[in-house]
Amino acid sequence: MKDKKRLFREYVEAILIALVLALFIRTFIIQAFKIPSGSMIPTLLVGDHILVNKFIYGTKIPFTEKRFLVIKKPEKGDIIVFKYPENPKKDFIKRVVATEGDTLESKDKVIYVNGKAVVEPYAYHSDRNIRPGNSDVRDNFGPLIIPLNKIFVMGDNRDQSYDSRYWGFVDLKDVKGEALIIYWSWDPKHWLRFNRIGRLVK
Repeated sequence: MKDKKRLFREYVEAILIALVLALFIRTFIIQAFKIPSGSMIPTLLVGDHILVNKFIYGTKIPFTEKRFLVIKKPEKGDIIVFKYPENPKKDFIKRVVATEGDTLESKDKVIYVNGKAVVEPYAYHSDRNIRPGNSDVRDNFGPLIIPLNKIFVMGDNRDQSYDSRYWGFVDLKDVKGEALIIYWSWDPKHWLRFNRIGRLVK
């Protein structure tokens, strides 16, 4: 009987330790994230499952807005996961286009940062039509200056992305991490995309 009790206790302890480690890793180091929409096409597809590096922008102290061990701040070109400003319970994924202090402008789908056109090989446009800025900010907006501790994000699928053009800036405190790697990819028709598994997100 004692051996059974000891064995049971060892199993329980092993399970508890595994759960604590999993919770620690998910909270502070790596988190899985599934791509739910096509706003990041062609970089990320619906059904891609990615790992998000949560410590690169600093580890958040629980129940506070403070971070420590900050390796870097989000930079232009980073693909980040963050709390959606209009509903913090949801996570969004977009690309950083401009950071605090930058002057940002879009002219006929071309992005200008601090007066210079940005080369964006990842940007995808499905609609050749140009919408004037006085009726829609999709293709023309700005110039605007990014405030302190804020970033401006956009989806790579520029004509089909609901992003900072429509709902504003992302606060640095709401950034959860940087997209790292695709560890699994499954299309809506339930076909496994072997060629995407293991691909770095950039």
